[in-house]
Amino acid sequence: CCQERFHTGDWRLSSVLPTMAGWFRRLLHKPKPSSVESSLNTSYSPSSSPSSSSSSAKSSSSSSSMSLTRSIRPSPASVSDINASGSARWAKSYDVCICHSEVDLELVEELVSYLESQPESFRCFLQLRDAVPGSAMVTELCDAVQNSHCWVMLITPSFLQDPWCKYQMHQALAEAPMANGRTIPVLKDVDRKEYPKELRNLYYIYMALKENSFRQIRDTIMRCEYGAAETSLWE
Repeated sequence: CCQERFHTGDWRLSSVLPTMAGWFRRLLHKPKPSSVESSLNTSYSPSSSPSSSSSSAKSSSSSSSMSLTRSIRPSPASVSDINASGSARWAKSYDVCICHSEVDLELVEELVSYLESQPESFRCFLQLRDAVPGSAMVTELCDAVQNSHCWVMLITPSFLQDPWCKYQMHQALAEAPMANGRTIPVLKDVDRKEYPKELRNLYYIYMALKENSFRQIRDTIMRCEYGAAETSLWE
C-alpha cells in the first residue's frame, strides 16, 4: 500500500514538475525595467514635465526680472510710503525745482504738466509761475532750491549762454555739494563736450525722445523721494 501510494505521489510530482519548471523559467527570464526606462518615466511624470519645467523657468526668470525692476522703480508700496502723512516728503515745500532758460519755457511747461499729473502729484516749482509777485528773484530762487527735494536742470544751448541759469546751477550745487541724486541734469541739443564742468561728476539724462526722458525724470525723482522716506524712518 505504501509502495503504491509512493508510486502515485511520484507520478503526480513528475506531472507537476514540468509546469513549475516552466513557471520558474518565465519568472527568471522576465525582463526588468531598465534604469533608462525608469528615468524616462520619472522625467515625463506630470510633476516634472517639460511644459511645467519651462513654465517654472519662465516664472523664475520673470521673478528675477521683477526684482530688477523693483530695484530701479519703487513699488506701489513705496509710493504709499512717500505719500504718507508722516513721510519726509512733506518736510519740504516742493518735490522738484526746475532750472531752465526762458527760451525753453514751453518744453518745461510740458514736463511740469506731466509730473504734476502723475499718481504722486509731484509738487513742482516753476519760477515764472510760482514766484511771489514783488519778491526778489534771487530770494525766490534760493528759497525754492532750499525747499525742494531735488532739482532738474534742463541744459540746452540757451541754458549755457544764460548767466542766470548758471547762477541757478551753482545755487543747487551749493545746496547739495555731493549731489546724492538730488541734482538731475537733463541734456537737450548739447554735445557731451559742452556739458558744464561743474556737473562732470554727475550722470545725466539725454533727451532724445521726450516721452522717454519725461519718464526717466519721473523715476529719478521717485528714487530721490523714496530715499528721503527711508531716511525719515531711521530718524
